[in-house]
Parts: sequence; structure tokens; C-alpha cells
Amino acid sequence: MKNLFVISMALFLFVLNHSGKAQTQEQYEHYNYLVLTKQIQQLQPIILTAEALATEDGPGFGDFQVVICGQTVNELTDKPMMKKFTDKAEQSNIQLVICGFSLEKFEVDRDELPEGLEIVENGILYSFQLQKKGYLSIEL
Repeated sequence: MKNLFVISMALFLFVLNHSGKAQTQEQYEHYNYLVLTKQIQQLQPIILTAEALATEDGPGFGDFQVVICGQTVNELTDKPMMKKFTDKAEQSNIQLVICGFSLEKFEVDRDELPEGLEIVENGILYSFQLQKKGYLSIEL
């Protein structure tokens, strides 16, 4: 009787342990990433990081978004400078997202922005919403 109890407990703990691992693997079937930055110059290392993660994650690589906020939005209208970033981001499946509040605060004309940039009304709120969806995030 005692042996039956010990074997039952061992079996129960084994099943419990493996069900937790399966849930963790399902939870992270795809890795989604978010970077919040206040500096355009950070785009080059961010893109390189995204490319390295895509290689490392393989088919598990999901979405990669960069939210740009703050005074640096003034630099977004420099279309020749931004073209190298937008082209590289597009090639690497990186979405560049611009904070609408920052555009308004620093009086940047949305029509002067290069193509390929998405504008959200509130970049910080948008970042929190992605974090709630499980995105791994960092602020630079």
C-alpha cells in the first residue's frame, strides 16, 4: 500500500512537471519584440539586433516593432537619412512606429515623413498594449 502511494505521487509530480513545460513552450511559440527609443541613431543597432534575433529564433521569430518617441521625431523628416533605415527595416520585417503625441508636441508635419512609418496616437500607450500581449520589450 505504501509503495502504491509513493508510485502514485511520483507519477503525479512527473505529469505536473511536464504539463508546465508544455504550457511554457506553447506560450512562447513565437517571440515578439518591442523597442521604445528616443534616438534615431539607435535604429542601426536595433536593426542589427532584430536580424540577429531572427536568425537565433528561426521559425519562432515573430513581430519586431520599434516605437520612436520624443524630440528625435524632428529628424524623421530627413528623408535621405531615413531611407537607409526604412529600407533596412522593411527588408528585415521590422515595423517602425512613430508617436503621434511627439509629432504634435514638436510640430512635425506628418506629410513630411517618409513612407513606411506607422503613426500611433500615443507611443507609450501603444508600447504598454504590446507588452500586455506578451511582447519582450526594452527602452533605449
